[in-house]
Amino acid sequence: MNDLDLIHRHPWPEKWRALATPLDFYWQLDVDATPAELWPFIADTSRMNRAMGVSRMHFEERDGVLHGRSRNGGVRQEWIEVPWSWVAERNVSSTRIYQRGLAHVVRAIFELSPSGDGKTKLEVYFGWVPRGALQAWILRVGMGRLEQEFARVIREIEGQIRQSPEAPPPLRVSVPPPSPEAAARVQDIARQLVEQGSPAPLVRELTDYLTSADDIELTRIQVPRVARRLGLDEDALLGACLRATRLGLLALSWDVICPHCRGVRAELKTLGEVPRKGDCKVCGIDFENDSEGAIEVAFHVHPSIREVQKVFFCSAEPAFKAHIRVQQTVEPGASRRIPTALGPGRYRLRAGSDAAGTVVEVDPAAQSAELRWTSERPPEPARVQPSPTLILENSGESTLAFVVESSSWSEDALRAGRLLGFQEFRDLFSEEYVSADVQLSVGRQTILFTDVVGSTRLYSTRGDPGAFVDVKKHFTEIYQVVAEHRGAIVKTIGDAAMVAFSDPVEALKAAKAIHDRLPPGREDLGIRVRISLNTGPCIAVNLNTNIDYFGNTVNVAAKIQACAEAGQVAFTESVLEQSGVAAYLENQGATLVERSFEVVGHQLRILRWDVHPA
Repeated sequence: MNDLDLIHRHPWPEKWRALATPLDFYWQLDVDATPAELWPFIADTSRMNRAMGVSRMHFEERDGVLHGRSRNGGVRQEWIEVPWSWVAERNVSSTRIYQRGLAHVVRAIFELSPSGDGKTKLEVYFGWVPRGALQAWILRVGMGRLEQEFARVIREIEGQIRQSPEAPPPLRVSVPPPSPEAAARVQDIARQLVEQGSPAPLVRELTDYLTSADDIELTRIQVPRVARRLGLDEDALLGACLRATRLGLLALSWDVICPHCRGVRAELKTLGEVPRKGDCKVCGIDFENDSEGAIEVAFHVHPSIREVQKVFFCSAEPAFKAHIRVQQTVEPGASRRIPTALGPGRYRLRAGSDAAGTVVEVDPAAQSAELRWTSERPPEPARVQPSPTLILENSGESTLAFVVESSSWSEDALRAGRLLGFQEFRDLFSEEYVSADVQLSVGRQTILFTDVVGSTRLYSTRGDPGAFVDVKKHFTEIYQVVAEHRGAIVKTIGDAAMVAFSDPVEALKAAKAIHDRLPPGREDLGIRVRISLNTGPCIAVNLNTNIDYFGNTVNVAAKIQACAEAGQVAFTESVLEQSGVAAYLENQGATLVERSFEVVGHQLRILRWDVHPA
């Protein structure tokens, strides 16, 4: 195969060839890395361009169309960014239509194919339609230099993938140190964070990161991703970031996320500003902000510490839409066969502005290796083998984008539900609230209720003042346990508490720990409690000036308190079905008693664990 083969696979449309003879540039490199290892770097063309010395670009969305501009060699360039096409780990192509600059249009194509022994054949094609002879000469000179820089960067990437100590860090740039005033402020805030309980090594890692990472890295600080990169405990880092926000090192934003492209459609300073609905003109959709992934929480360096600019050296669609594994634009009346690299898992297929899409399972045990998908009828839910071939057919009258995306949300994102279920957030940001017309999904939660057994006798024997002291002491015990097991106190109701956990195993551990702290015969605190748990989806609402959880999951958790007595834990079958729960109970040697309980006309299977029976 030679360079003509790639060009023949991607012929120029006649409307562009009619303007001028295209300039074709073809490069081929053999890379000591697999396509899967190389893909994240190739997909992030913004970082690649910056590493190669390409000028900074500016993008502006107008009526759903992305417009770009830059200045190269003193020449101003302005263009329309055509939606990209790609197949993750296989290829990516982009087109820019210029209104001003050296060319009428440019196409870029990258193809990755395995070449054996864990290596990749990387083919690169750039095609320009120049505006004249002088512009053609400038493009030839510029592309010669770019080819050399591209090869250099690829070798640096190759070294990092193979962990060569001699290879310089690819795609990163050094930043100037903070000003003396900013450095002093960072040092002072770091001292306060340690005084407030954040581990000193974690604070050093965080402040070093905030002062030394480049602008692209710090545009949106996502706690889960940063925790993985720096090797830090995610909860400890989140707590430090929340305290750092109160101290003026960071700022927090509530970001409205498009459910299709997953781009940030709005960055809001408070939760109360989150509207009930959002829209994305690029994807051509309106959406409700009530789904689990609709709101993400990000942090930003406070401007008094450092001015972090949103910098782009390319629109880099595959990197900014990493959940999309295949995006292909098909012209009217055309069809296309697309080999993929889809691994096992669940994917959603959608075309155009179709909001629902179709879920497809990629399963090694499946029979079919192909999936046909037409514009008239999306495929039925199906199972296909890994790396299936897609047969895309557009029988409509307009160009259509076919998209295959991961059905799971990004592990990098900090969800609103995760933050609302984090006790330190509730303690530090008690002024936050959900707008009256918004019902925000917080995803699947395990709701735990505690209830004092024999409270009437307690009040009659101890009197109101004495009972109040005992109840307050028992709440102190519960608060400590909840903090140890990564839960959050949603509210207290009289002498009862409602707690939310994102991890059902931690909820059960907390239930046992509460009973361990309030055992029968404790002399200084004669309070016993019953505990109930239920797992399921919840929504966050604003009730009585506080963020509360609402829904059937909460209702059931409260009602099944009737199935437990002092020292017992009652929980639904939905809790038992969660990952890790059965193993934990078996490890504890728990003997479960089953019973049926009716809630609103439905019979539920309830399990009771006698932790410290009376």
